[in-house]
Formats: sequence, structure tokens, C-alpha cells
Amino acid sequence: MKQKKYEKDLYRFYGKEKLTIWEKLNMPQEIKYLILFRKIQNCTIPILKIILKIRLRHKQNKTHIQIPFRTKIGEGFYIGHLGRIIINPEVIIGKNCNIATGVVIGQINKGKKKGCPIIEDEVWIGANSVIVGKIRIGRNVLIAPNSYVNFDVPENSIVIGNPGVVHHNEQATDGYIQNKV
Repeated sequence: MKQKKYEKDLYRFYGKEKLTIWEKLNMPQEIKYLILFRKIQNCTIPILKIILKIRLRHKQNKTHIQIPFRTKIGEGFYIGHLGRIIINPEVIIGKNCNIATGVVIGQINKGKKKGCPIIEDEVWIGANSVIVGKIRIGRNVLIAPNSYVNFDVPENSIVIGNPGVVHHNEQATDGYIQNKV
């Protein structure tokens, strides 16, 4: 049987396929948010989708996570900590990506970088980082906490600071992204 995206997200959190009753009952709010987010994306029944959207809005108010259900996010998404996270609905995020609290991923409304980021697979985004504009973040990139990124980042890189400075590193996310799917 094909695994659902939220099951792959759960694997990123727990490192196993099946959860115990205790784990299901004590699931962190950020995981509950992510499961609801995925259910809305897969729902084809209009009335149920409306109910799920209302529940997602309530969960947004409770968790301070604002990821619109239209946002394209690959499997194995990992929200590291509960807290303010804002992502524009036009953002595209690849698989096995980690995001921490305080992160903003948004658009720029004018100029050469008008638009939203595309974030490829296996990207780790540290706390309070800001990623904006029509840019591409390559595969295997670590964006250090408190970094500001409004430029393309090549794969196998680490970005540090404000303004961000890129350092090439073949093992940029080794040890940071666990339980890849």
C-alpha cells in the first residue's frame, strides 16, 4: 500500500512507521497541524474540505504556524519547534526539508526578484531565518539561524548571516536532516 505524505512526515519526526497509542495521543501541535494540512490537500469532498479548512484556521491561531493549504510541500516535511512560522502560498518546498520556529518564507512584490522562493530537497532552515523573492535554494543547503536570503543559493552550501554569505560544503546538512524518506 502506498504511504501517504503525512505518514512520511510522521516518519521524519519519529523515525518509525507505526506509532504507539501513547505517541498518537501525545503528538505535538506542530505535527497535528501538518497532518491536517496534508488531509486538506488530499481531500476531494467539498463539504469535508470546508470543515478541514476551518479546523486548519483554528490550528493556525493555536500554533502560530501559517502555511496555506495551497503551498506545495514535498514529503518528509519537518517542523522542528512550535512557534511562529509564515510561508507564502506560492512557495514550493522539496522533500525532506526542516524548518524551525520564527521562519518567514515569502514574496517580494516588485523588482527583479518579484515572486516567491523555490526550495529544493534536503534543505535545513534555522530559527528566525527569512527567505524572500523569486529565488532558488539548491539541494543540500543549510540556512543558519537568523539568516536573510534574497538570492539564489547553489546546492551543497551553507548560508550564514544578514546579509547571507554562502559557503560551499558537500556535507552541509549531514547530521541535521534525520530519517529521510
